[in-house]
Amino acid sequence: ELMTGYTMLRNGGVGNGGQPWVLRWSSRIRLTWLSFTLFVILVFFPLIAHYYLTTIDDADDAGKRIFGPRTGNELCEVKHVQDLCRIRESVSEELLQLEAKRQELNSEIAKLNLKIEACKKSIENAKQDLLQLKNVISQTEHSYKELMAQNQPKLSLPIRLLPDKDDATFPLPKSNRNCRLHNCFDYSRCPLTSGFPVYVYNSDDYPFGSSLDPLIKQAFEATVRTNVYVTENANIACVYIILVGEMQEPVMPKPTELEQQLHSLPYWRTDGHNHLIINLSRKSETQNFIYNISTGRAMIAQSTFYDAQYRPGFDIVVSPLVHAMSEPNFLEIPPQVPVKRKYLFSFQGEKIESLRSSLQEVRSFEEEIEGNAPADYDDRIITTLKAVQDSKLDFVLVEFTCKNQPKASLPTEWALCGERDDRLELLKLSTFALIITPGDTHLVISAGCTMRLFEALEVGAIPVVLGEQVQLPYNDVIRWNEAALIIPKPRITEVHFLLRSISDNDLLAMRRQGRFLWETYFSTSDNVFSTVLAIIRTRIQIPAAPIREEPAVEIPHRSGKAAGTDPNMADNGDLDLGPVETEPPYASPKYLRNFTLTAMDIYRNWNSAPGPFHLFPYTPFDPVLPSEAKFLGSGTGFRPIGGGAGGSGKEFQAALGGNVPREQFTVVMLTYEREEVLMNSLERLNGLPYLNKVVVVWNSPKLPSEDLLWPDIGVPIMVVRTEKNSLNNRFLPWDEIETEAILSIDDDAHLRHDEIMFGFRVWREARDRIVGFPGRYHAWDIPHQSWLYNSNYSCELSMVLTGAAFFHKYYAYLYSYVMPQAIRDMVDEYINCEDIAMNFLVSHLTRKPPIKVTSRWTFRCPGCPQALSHDDSHFHERHKCINFFVKVYGYMPLLYTQFRVDSVLFKTRLPHDKTKCFKFI
Repeated sequence: ELMTGYTMLRNGGVGNGGQPWVLRWSSRIRLTWLSFTLFVILVFFPLIAHYYLTTIDDADDAGKRIFGPRTGNELCEVKHVQDLCRIRESVSEELLQLEAKRQELNSEIAKLNLKIEACKKSIENAKQDLLQLKNVISQTEHSYKELMAQNQPKLSLPIRLLPDKDDATFPLPKSNRNCRLHNCFDYSRCPLTSGFPVYVYNSDDYPFGSSLDPLIKQAFEATVRTNVYVTENANIACVYIILVGEMQEPVMPKPTELEQQLHSLPYWRTDGHNHLIINLSRKSETQNFIYNISTGRAMIAQSTFYDAQYRPGFDIVVSPLVHAMSEPNFLEIPPQVPVKRKYLFSFQGEKIESLRSSLQEVRSFEEEIEGNAPADYDDRIITTLKAVQDSKLDFVLVEFTCKNQPKASLPTEWALCGERDDRLELLKLSTFALIITPGDTHLVISAGCTMRLFEALEVGAIPVVLGEQVQLPYNDVIRWNEAALIIPKPRITEVHFLLRSISDNDLLAMRRQGRFLWETYFSTSDNVFSTVLAIIRTRIQIPAAPIREEPAVEIPHRSGKAAGTDPNMADNGDLDLGPVETEPPYASPKYLRNFTLTAMDIYRNWNSAPGPFHLFPYTPFDPVLPSEAKFLGSGTGFRPIGGGAGGSGKEFQAALGGNVPREQFTVVMLTYEREEVLMNSLERLNGLPYLNKVVVVWNSPKLPSEDLLWPDIGVPIMVVRTEKNSLNNRFLPWDEIETEAILSIDDDAHLRHDEIMFGFRVWREARDRIVGFPGRYHAWDIPHQSWLYNSNYSCELSMVLTGAAFFHKYYAYLYSYVMPQAIRDMVDEYINCEDIAMNFLVSHLTRKPPIKVTSRWTFRCPGCPQALSHDDSHFHERHKCINFFVKVYGYMPLLYTQFRVDSVLFKTRLPHDKTKCFKFI
């Protein structure tokens, strides 16, 4: 049917319905109308609606609005719309408040901007004022320099001249016997600023070196290697030294051969000026082979001299080298007390000529008084001493014949008897030791006499030298009358009376001085060699080299932790303890000894044994100490205390006291792997007045924790690394310590600031003593006949422990470099007793007890871990230390005292109108 309809429409005919074209037309009309309607709806209706919506609300009549806002009452009739309204109102209020705050901030910003501008102007004005002050200071300094230049001569160190290798020769004196420094020594090689360089020949390079005693040669070489003056550059040397003895007898060269070898030395320069020939003797046998050798202008140092050979002020009499390669054994040295021993005096010796003459003819005193003087005073000496022995008024022992073969000796010289150990045992029992000089007056000194002197000083027997013509070792710089009796031989009849009349105090003083001389100049090869160099250096007036300070190897550490304030430390009320240093640390003024020291203080330095008038047994070969070597005058006694210059009347508690206007101190704190305790102790130092710096001696091989944060206390904290764990490190003279005052303090000590400041003030007026807080004393154990260490509470004390004490840095040098090594070794062995050792040292040098301040007895911080002192063996070790130290020193140097300084006026606030106040110290 479809096909039929379609065919009919194409042909324009009428189909089966009779309506062929009407159907086609109506179909087209419907499609067109539908498309047009859709187009109108989709295009025009949105446009009309948009226009209506945008214009309908512009009507003036509010009642005709369809989509406009309605009144609040109408909208709020719905519940959820009410909530929205409240939110809107709240937001509106907040916006209003924020707007108000914004306006306020804007006004504040405007005010701050005005202030910033004002500050900028003030800063500019301050800069201008500062610039003007700098200009004024600069002008003042320039004016000061000009005034100083006008009032002081323009002096400067001379330019050091290096002489040529071949010095111009100058004529020899008429005889070598006339050689003195002015005509046989070339001063041009030794400028004041040269430092005294010394060149030492190597004896192995010359034939005579094979003949030297092996022990002396080895000891000499070991000493040379460690001496500060020895140089390897011969061209700049001031003095040239050659060792020629002691020689072994079988291989000893002939005098002519030795003379030829000496003259062939590369720096002999035809006459040997500025040369020193050393002939050391280890035995009592005398070797004087240099007597027949032409030494030209060379100086000679040996133990035997004839008057035709010895040139006073030019040659040097040296002591024998007994302890060549060993240190003295202090345990074998007898104590210095009791003063009087079994024998009043003793002598053992043999001289064949003198003995034979005394047996053949013994003349009476009356015959000599009549004018018949004896041919040899030794005969009279024998007769007199035998008479004293037979009288039995005192125990004496004299023997003029040796039981065994006597030692070899020179003619008219008294030979030694027996072995060295036997002689020492007798001297240990003798108060005095007789030394009879040779009968030949041309023999001014012999090795036998020097050996007797050495042995007597070693064991504490006071030497009695019969014969005033003798030249004792180092006699031009040592006052021998302070340690020995030098009596002319004609006074032999008065010797017994003289020895009995000497008081015990004088005997002890002479014995102590003799012990000092023996330890300082005789005992070891290093002492002998250093003393010889010191004598030459002193003669030509060249200052000694400065003593070395211990270089501090700092351990890097982080700081920045704000130090807290301990209420116990800071609770001082309105007490003014002094200014907290805000400027860089202030070091103590340097005390540099000038060139007049050598000329002015020769005998004081060489002969200062420890005693009430000597602060330090000054050894001449000890280099001159820097600023810390100077002890300022102590302010003990009844004296006014003023805080300002000329007694301005400043309050006592606000004044520092003492004679130094400005001074600080250094805290040295020893610690070992107690970081928390250490940090707490360091924090307690925050705000401490007059504190220069803190030196923490890290005694552990294990470094501090990397994350450990150290407190910032306002002053530098130097953490020093040590080579080994030793309590002796507490007293090393670290180069970082720049003040004279040292506060040695344990890491667990708990001291208030006012206590520390009071101790510092007291120390400033007693600078040569230990001033501290924990007091201790020593006691004699009668049942065991030994010394004990006691820490019980007592009104009497003899020690102040260095766990909380002030002392002078000078003692750090002495403790580390001068005090016998045996004491430091025992401290390391027991890990104990370093504080006792320091007390022994200071009391030995000053002959004064320490000073205790405040009444407190213990200073350990509460809650700190237990220290070594709580161990049961601690006190037993300290007992042993005291007894050992007594053997080393030869006596008990500690002194008792009941004196204590308390802070009576220190915390007393006085009216400012009180111009002066007084105090007993």
